[in-house]
Amino acid sequence: MTLKTPTRIVLASNNPGKLREIDQLLAGAGMQCEPLRRFDIGEIEETGLSFVENAILKARHAAAASQLPAIADDSGIEVDALDGAPGIYSARYAGPDADDAANNAKLLAELQDLPEAERTARYRCVMVYMRHSHDPTPLICFGTWEGRILGEPRGSNGFGYDPLFFVSGLDRSAAELDPHTKNALSHRGQALRALVDRLTGRRDRPRGAPA
Repeated sequence: MTLKTPTRIVLASNNPGKLREIDQLLAGAGMQCEPLRRFDIGEIEETGLSFVENAILKARHAAAASQLPAIADDSGIEVDALDGAPGIYSARYAGPDADDAANNAKLLAELQDLPEAERTARYRCVMVYMRHSHDPTPLICFGTWEGRILGEPRGSNGFGYDPLFFVSGLDRSAAELDPHTKNALSHRGQALRALVDRLTGRRDRPRGAPA
C-alpha cells in the first residue's frame, strides 16, 4: 500500500508517557503527534477483547473526532504465571480508576513468594494507523519485549509496570533505563518504528536500495 506520509497526526490517548515516547520516535520522520485533549476529545471505552481490537477502536474514534490521521496503541504486560494477565486489562488491573502504583501493588501481591524463574513476562504493543475514520485497511504493527517481574519496584523513569519489569541482559528495570535505551528496546518502540517504516515507504524499497 502506497501512503502519503502525514505531517500532523492525532494520538488516540492523553497519556503523557505514551505521548512523550511516541513524539521522540516520530520526530525524526517529520511528523507531529498531538494528544486527544488538544481537540477537546475524550478517550473511548476499550471494549475490545484483544490489543488489536482496542487499538482499532481508539484510532477510529480519534480520526473521526479530529478529522486527522490517527495513531493508537494498545499495550500491556502478560505474566506467564497469571496465564497472560493483566493483558488487555493492564491499565485497569486494580480497578477502573487505578493508577500505576495500585496496579503495580496488585501485581506484586499476585506474585508474592513466586520464585524468580517463574516470574517471566513480556510487554506487548499493537500500533494502528488510520488515514481517516473509515479507513478499510489500517496499518497494524506489533512489538514484544521479553523480561520478568521483580519482587519490588526499581527506578523512577517510565510509567506503567516499568519499575517492576526487569530487562534481561541489562540488569535493570525498564524504569532505570534512559529514554533512548528504552525506545531502542521497548515493545512500543518496536511497533512504532515498524509503523514509521511503513508510512515513509522504507519497507517498500527494493533490497539493497539506498535509504
